[in-house]
Amino acid sequence: MELLDKVYQAKERIKGIAMHTPLMKNENLSEEFSAQIYLKREDLQPVRSYKLRGAYNKIMSLSNQDKAKVIVCASAGNHAQGVAYACYKLNIQATIFMPVTTPLQKTKQVKLFGKNKVEVVLLGDTFDAAFEEANRFCQEIDAIFIHPFNDEQVMAGQGTTALEILEDHHTPIDYLFVPIGGGGLAAGVSSVFKKLSPHTKIIGVEPAGAPSMSISIKKGVNTTLKKIDKFVDGASVKRVGDKTFEICKDNLEDIILVPEGKICTTILRLYNEEAIVAEPAGALTIAALDFYKEKIKGKHVVCVLSGGNNDISRTEEIKERSLLYEGLKHYFLVQFPQRPGALKEFVNDILGPNDDITYFQFSKKTNRESGPAVVGIELKNQGDFQKIEDQLKHRKFNYQYLNDNADLFTALIS
Repeated sequence: MELLDKVYQAKERIKGIAMHTPLMKNENLSEEFSAQIYLKREDLQPVRSYKLRGAYNKIMSLSNQDKAKVIVCASAGNHAQGVAYACYKLNIQATIFMPVTTPLQKTKQVKLFGKNKVEVVLLGDTFDAAFEEANRFCQEIDAIFIHPFNDEQVMAGQGTTALEILEDHHTPIDYLFVPIGGGGLAAGVSSVFKKLSPHTKIIGVEPAGAPSMSISIKKGVNTTLKKIDKFVDGASVKRVGDKTFEICKDNLEDIILVPEGKICTTILRLYNEEAIVAEPAGALTIAALDFYKEKIKGKHVVCVLSGGNNDISRTEEIKERSLLYEGLKHYFLVQFPQRPGALKEFVNDILGPNDDITYFQFSKKTNRESGPAVVGIELKNQGDFQKIEDQLKHRKFNYQYLNDNADLFTALIS
């Protein structure tokens, strides 16, 4: 049976459980990019992400014998919530493995959706570590493992998103932007579009710190990354699915890598301008529009807003990453002369009227002519940075710029 046929079956299975989410035209984005921009609002699902589709479809496709066993999954959050919700609705017991680094908001939501049917086990720093432990546990107790992406029934469930998009959009879609983590959504959605709307260009979007699909396609073989940035927790895996890779390498027109700071800027913008709460993975496709702005002019464009499970405790980190990316936040290690008035000179002679010191750490040293201070400065205008550097050099301050020194930045600030 072709994947498209399984998608149609999935559509019937998930009725009454997964919501047919709205496809909403966004006027601000449409005006900015001189295009017709529509957002597929998967953040409005009962579990606030599309993952419910695949999880519920997979569990419903199991035999009665397998449904009687314990369900197990590994997830950074959204797949776990989908499995938890499905198991509660179907009265099935589940054990869910999540990385220790998963935002607290997501672990609480898993317990909320699963209630007495779910046990949460926090283990490992990455999805991959949790995944390995979940597989070991599965074999130990003869449980049923629900893979978050490398499973045709999961892909089929995610593919129902595409059926809804095509049902709701009555004119040809020129571009579809879809986020990629393990590749389940991209594989399912692209399989539908390739059959039902083959002229649509399907653009995958990955976080720059976890380009597992992009690198795999370039190499022509599914490749495991040694290291990833875990900030975009819903779309950061070291290795995509073998099955999803085979589908995506044939179906995707292109893959865009979006810097984490750009994603943060988009999250803040969506909240401030649209009252949309998007998690980092959810904002990926919208953040990618800037990189395609010339190609999408005058076109009909759909972006899958894949999730809204954003932990409010991450707001300061999101703001910080955004400011750093936009060139509005700068850190320096400054050697201050150990004499009265040195700081006053720095403030009066180095900084401009709109520059704000947001971080200052100094420890006076004995028997030394100067002492180091870490100084964080927030600007209103990106162009003011050069003025600060020029003044530091002119006033002969001994300093190091920390933004470009990742190791030192992490040691002194992060």
